Amino acid sequence: MRKTSVYFSDDEAGRLAELARVEGRSQAEILRDAIAGYRSRGSRERSFAVARSGRAAEGAPIAQLSEEELLRGFGSS
Repeated sequence: MRKTSVYFSDDEAGRLAELARVEGRSQAEILRDAIAGYRSRGSRERSFAVARSGRAAEGAPIAQLSEEELLRGFGSS
C-alpha cells in the first residue's frame, strides 16, 4: 500500500468522516472503494460515486435520497 495526502474542504472532510462513522469503516477504505468504483465504470462516465456505500451519511438508504441530495457538494470548489 502507498500513502498519499488528499486535500478536502471542511464540508467534504466532515462528510467523509460521518460516512466512515455510520458505516463503521475507515475513511481510507471508503476512498479506495470509491476509486475502484470510478475506475470500473470506464471512460464514458466521469462522475464520481462512492462504491458499495449502501447508506447515506444521515443513515438513510441511498436509494431513498433525491438526486439533489446525492449531488450536493459535487463540483463545488
